[in-house]
Amino acid sequence: MSEVKTTPNISAYQSRQGKKEAVANVLLADALAQAKPNPWTARMFKLYFFLLIAFLNSCINGYDGSLMGGINAMKTYQRYFNMKDVGSSTGLVFSIYTIGNIVGSFFCGPFTDWWGRRWGMFIGASIIILGTCIQAPSTSKAMFIGGRFILGFGVATCATAGPSYVAEMAHPAWRGTITGLYNTFWFVGGVPASWVLWGTESIESDISWRLPIWLQAVASGGVIIGCLFCPETPRWLISNDRHEEALEVMTEFHGEGDRESPIVQLTYNEMVQEIATEGSDKRWWDYRDLFNSTNSWWRMCCVIGMAFFGQWAGNGAISYFMPVLLKAVGVESPKTQLLYNAILNVISFVMSTIGARYTDHLGRRPVLLIATTLFVIEWSIVTALTATYGHEGNTNENGSRAAIAFIYLFGITYSFAYTPLQALYPVECLSFETRAKGMGMYNLFVNIAAFFNTYAIPVAWERVQWRFYYLYIAWNIFQVIFIYFFFVETRGRTLEEINEIFDAPYPKKKSLEKHVVVITEHGAAEKYFGLETHA
Repeated sequence: MSEVKTTPNISAYQSRQGKKEAVANVLLADALAQAKPNPWTARMFKLYFFLLIAFLNSCINGYDGSLMGGINAMKTYQRYFNMKDVGSSTGLVFSIYTIGNIVGSFFCGPFTDWWGRRWGMFIGASIIILGTCIQAPSTSKAMFIGGRFILGFGVATCATAGPSYVAEMAHPAWRGTITGLYNTFWFVGGVPASWVLWGTESIESDISWRLPIWLQAVASGGVIIGCLFCPETPRWLISNDRHEEALEVMTEFHGEGDRESPIVQLTYNEMVQEIATEGSDKRWWDYRDLFNSTNSWWRMCCVIGMAFFGQWAGNGAISYFMPVLLKAVGVESPKTQLLYNAILNVISFVMSTIGARYTDHLGRRPVLLIATTLFVIEWSIVTALTATYGHEGNTNENGSRAAIAFIYLFGITYSFAYTPLQALYPVECLSFETRAKGMGMYNLFVNIAAFFNTYAIPVAWERVQWRFYYLYIAWNIFQVIFIYFFFVETRGRTLEEINEIFDAPYPKKKSLEKHVVVITEHGAAEKYFGLETHA
């Protein structure tokens, strides 16, 4: 690890002046205390603009996530393709998007490693526009399905390049909040989709479902144009031996124009030491580094765990089949179902934004553990209420409203805890050389889990109805246990400093270690040592 010089007032430490904090990494705390970064400068707003372009990749995913659930409830769509709310045909239309995503997962890593994070976003957005141009004007079920496959393929690349770009470009002081915000933009796509569907549902023609599909191209077009202006990430530049360009980017956006900024010097030296110019990211076929050591397996346990936990907690049913769930508790009108879904998306966006804001204050593990425990309680109550009041002929409106309220409460809890961390946590757990391929694998397992959601749920729901909720209760209990024993805490470290967690014999224990420091205007030093230099 590089050496960072500071000039603290030793007498201040000795007399216990300054602010005492428990931090995960002394070097980063020292650099931040010296640099005193300001999030409201002109350079930071320029950086936010570039990050906003990357956030549009999340909008793309959110738009479709809300789109097909609503289109599936439209009578004009059902008549045109001879579809039903649920069943095997409906499951195929939903799941073919996931299949495209699964296939794309094997290409997105090489795309993002070969040409860089920003060109990876460009490639993914271009493929999505192609898929939209096939799906929207489709005149047969086969054409519609083919367009959805291409869309899924493109989204895989966007879902890999987008969060990688954000995590690697974000200022170290606010990486958790900014990368957490990436996934909240799922709702920036999802909310307009819900309201567009609500508005077009009353149109008695094919335009009611074609227009919302055409609008999928809006965010993709923004990515294609915006990528032309975005800088490449410093980590990708260093991995390709373009150090001067990397320093220029870091100086501009992390050092406020000061090449000697403590943050710039610390992070640059860490990148040089940790990032290999001949790593496995240069070999498109080489996935061995993801699984060839205990260190790698622990990383992948966190990554794959987050992939499945983020899909099987119960949100799959909420995202895709909210109208079906509402019908189960007595809400029959398609327009009312779409309205409930639209309102939930707005609330979820607000809660996920708040969750992203506090992810660096609360930590990753505590948020996941508490939220998943609440999932067990919420699904237990929804199960009981649906069993009691969700049958035909129910006259107890209060019981139905209570069931809807707890479905909403689950969505709110999930949005606060899981939505910000779905992009942030796996990116943090992967080293640079394995980040693109690892995010491709994350995307693969997300879609394997989503395939179950989109294909198995409709079939299972036809047979067992609300009893399917029992599976969510059991699975969430398992999630709590797994997170407690295996998930590491990544808060308060740079991406390179997280590597030392996984180098330890027991990464979870290592990640929970804290250093007590005293922070003054001159920097940070460990409380009981008063060090001028931290190596």
